[in-house]
Amino acid sequence: MSVLLYTLSITWGPQATRTFQKLPNKPKEVYLNMKTTDTLPRQPKTRTRQLTLIGLMTAVLCILGPLSIPLPVSPVPITLTNLAIFFAVYLLDIKGGTICLLVYLCLGTAGLPVFSSFSGGLGKLAGPTGGYLIGFLFLALIQGFLMKLFPKKNTAAVIGMILGMAVCYLFGTAWLALQLELTFPAALSIGVLPYLAGDGAKIVIAAVAGPKLRTAVHRAAGYLIS
Repeated sequence: MSVLLYTLSITWGPQATRTFQKLPNKPKEVYLNMKTTDTLPRQPKTRTRQLTLIGLMTAVLCILGPLSIPLPVSPVPITLTNLAIFFAVYLLDIKGGTICLLVYLCLGTAGLPVFSSFSGGLGKLAGPTGGYLIGFLFLALIQGFLMKLFPKKNTAAVIGMILGMAVCYLFGTAWLALQLELTFPAALSIGVLPYLAGDGAKIVIAAVAGPKLRTAVHRAAGYLIS
């Protein structure tokens, strides 16, 4: 066995030795007679694929984020940003989804017109609606955390989206009230209430399409879906 491990380390490096040591306890002749591709299973290039998906979903955020419908009763427009975040977390989980959102926020803060109404810059992030943009981070973290905690329960993702949006609402409304010098109930009435039905519909869409999209994209990217 020691000779075999030494041969593996010379031929394929230390990683091959560690891989062989974790293989089932079978006679060494079994492994000696196997083909190279069978003896040393290759690890999937998940890092490259994950980075590719992060780049893809960041692009989706940058495309959907500027699309908005202004409301005359509120400085907060109707956008598809939170729907894109729902799908990003479904595809990328908590870490990748959060990184995706951070890249999007950095691009917008740097001046790229990726925020609502094709706006960008630090002034947008520091303005009345900036609290909702920052609040999206809580959305990604909460949804991703519950999905990681209960990976096979789509109900957990739904609860995560609802709780995440609730925290986003609270943070954004407090920010809006501070910026416009409003009471919290007054800010709530113009910053949250007009959007509850639409955001509820987005959660339903994400809950239905998210798992199917995740399976399809991961299969296309070469992931092993259990």
